[in-house]
Amino acid sequence: MATLELRNVHKTYGAGLPDTLKDIQLAIKDGEFLILVGPSGCGKSTLMNCIAGLESISGGAILIDDEDVSGMSPKDRDIAMVFQSYALYPTMNVRDNIAFGLKIRKLPQAAIDEEVARVSKLLQIEHLLSRKPGQLSGGQQQRVAMGRALARRPKIYLFDEPLSNLDAKLRVEMRTEIKLMHQRLKTTTVYVTHDQIEAMTLGDKVAVMKDGIIQQFGTPQQIYNDPANLFVASFIGSPPMNFIPVRLTRQDGRVLALLDSGQARCELPLGVDIDVLEGREVILGIRPEQISLGAAEGNGLPGIRAEVQVTEPTGPDLLVFVTLNQTKVCCRLAPDVACRVGDSLNLQFDPARVLLFDAASGERLDLAATAVKDNVTRFKGR
Repeated sequence: MATLELRNVHKTYGAGLPDTLKDIQLAIKDGEFLILVGPSGCGKSTLMNCIAGLESISGGAILIDDEDVSGMSPKDRDIAMVFQSYALYPTMNVRDNIAFGLKIRKLPQAAIDEEVARVSKLLQIEHLLSRKPGQLSGGQQQRVAMGRALARRPKIYLFDEPLSNLDAKLRVEMRTEIKLMHQRLKTTTVYVTHDQIEAMTLGDKVAVMKDGIIQQFGTPQQIYNDPANLFVASFIGSPPMNFIPVRLTRQDGRVLALLDSGQARCELPLGVDIDVLEGREVILGIRPEQISLGAAEGNGLPGIRAEVQVTEPTGPDLLVFVTLNQTKVCCRLAPDVACRVGDSLNLQFDPARVLLFDAASGERLDLAATAVKDNVTRFKGR
């Protein structure tokens, strides 16, 4: 097991071309599970290949156990990689596929047999050892590919979208297997995916990437509850966060966000006191589960009546879509809520869960009282 640190890593493919990776900085502890997540073309696989040594970096440093491995070849970095394509040898059976890397390293046969037995038991593929890849299902082939990596006992495991070729049910099963495997082995792991569900369920730490830049790095809960900008807030979460254009106004010493459903208007009080924001165009962000159905007698939270336009029952939840400020808004309600298209619902927002984003830059606005002065300075400088 090992620590991994990236210091100001950048990558370009030629003079005059934009950087594919830009000033990447992150660090994970021994045994942590790091997820690199983002849309296609964001640079996550390139970063993975740089860590593996399959691509050289243009600047910065990659450290494993505090040793700079930036100039080392892949074989000298003591890593094992599982690719999106299983890359199994079709003429070899499962036993020989798992043992191949150990034979290349010229380990004694007894040690090879012991290691094959260990990983096959761990992955529950003992009964498949005599089969060839063509006789296996997609999930079984993925386990064999993982077994070949596990047999090496490297310092770091690298997974490059290993589940993307599997069907939805098998993805969920294999996701659980990978998490169980990590809990047993406690090996430092870097995992690339474009699936935000995988990112949230697997990772100890998550790095959200866009255009070769890490937009935010933190725990899954930090990423979900405190997104740094509109991109992170929209990418993480299913259904995604609602984004409602609002205008802030001041009344009786309070800052209010104005919401209009076409049926009613709501003045949502916010816990912020920044004079320079008054009248400013901002984006209000709130997750679907943070919009509740108000009781008839009310509970002290501000509410707004809105007409139901679409309902989507999912089993455990009922997704209800309404329009606020001419924007489609999703509400995640209990599955037994009785409502039909055209019904009018009393929806309530918890002001404590509301986030605000700058409409121009997309950056999150800090509503904490301790950040008031910093925000005033930042806005005055624009």
